[in-house]
Amino acid sequence: MRLYITALNPTDAVLDGFLPAAASLGLPVTVLTDQPDMWPPTATVERCAVREVAAVVAATAADRPAALLSNSDHLQEVTATAARKLGLPGKDPDSARVCKDKAEARRVIAAAGLDRVRAVTLDPGAPPTVPGGMFPAVVKPRAGVASEDAYLVADDRELAARVAEIRGRRPDVALVVEEYLTGELRTYDTLGDGTALAGIGGWRTRLGPPPTFTEESLDWSPPADGAEAQLRARLDALGVSFGACHTEYVVSDGRVRLIEVNYRLIGDRMDLILAELLGVPLFEYVIRLHLGEPLTALDLPAAVDRCARVEYVCAESSGRLVAAPGALDLVDGDVRLGCRPLREVGRVAARTGTNRDYLAVLHAIGPDQLSVRASLAAFRDGLRWTIAE
Repeated sequence: MRLYITALNPTDAVLDGFLPAAASLGLPVTVLTDQPDMWPPTATVERCAVREVAAVVAATAADRPAALLSNSDHLQEVTATAARKLGLPGKDPDSARVCKDKAEARRVIAAAGLDRVRAVTLDPGAPPTVPGGMFPAVVKPRAGVASEDAYLVADDRELAARVAEIRGRRPDVALVVEEYLTGELRTYDTLGDGTALAGIGGWRTRLGPPPTFTEESLDWSPPADGAEAQLRARLDALGVSFGACHTEYVVSDGRVRLIEVNYRLIGDRMDLILAELLGVPLFEYVIRLHLGEPLTALDLPAAVDRCARVEYVCAESSGRLVAAPGALDLVDGDVRLGCRPLREVGRVAARTGTNRDYLAVLHAIGPDQLSVRASLAAFRDGLRWTIAE
């Protein structure tokens, strides 16, 4: 019996999370990808047209797979559909599709009477016009990921300029223009077995300056009971009930308003930090759910008695990264500190205003917010990243 993982580029979640987790469960793993040359020789990789259901089914059917999963935003619907055809536990394909389609997700939430966000879809080539009164607004790809090509716009002129800019890079992409939702950005992370859903925490997020939406830091802050109940209602409407899910939202006048739902683990190494904070084998738990185990079989903590803070080091200019710290793990009193590189030394990259600018992620886990912040600040002050423009 073998675990199959569909993926595109190599990610820390797969290399540092799912592969070691599968090994600890005694499961051999094959990564199905359409870019096998990008993967390290330590991974067992098979070339596959992973955006096509038939290709994924054909690549796995002869081996009687134990489970099939993906942590890629782009592959959730395909993987869910293939798992269903193979008779394996998995996500509902319609739910995976709706979560990825930001315009459709808005419609589903509105139809359930939970929230209504003004939004307009711009198909490729359509003029960038929206009804009056929508500004300030956010323009972003209808099926986008992270903060890539997402911009805050103040008026019709800025909207037209941003649409032209995005279409210059991606002429075939459909866009969504929606009202800007004010409030403190937060996250909510869950695990489910198809019947029951468990909240495993959340973060309070600080963004960089507009017009882009780069996450610069996150502080551990699970949702309050009232917000969690509203979040559950919205996830129920979207059909989210299986495996890992990462939801971003704001609270405005006591009302939860979804930013987006990513039907996978939280990214950018936050999944690995979350596992350390919770003190559980999070990636093993996701695999076990895909093996058909119930949520009650997982030893999830009822509460977390520690605090955590995460900070991203962002490139401030385009150019070549010529010097940077390597991976570090330190202890400062009761606080555990870590640094993980996100861009290799020698790489040349343009500054984008998104999480593609991340050079490294730093984190601190400790008994209280004050000691965590102080230790992380001192830790970061002793590190240097140098970019040659």
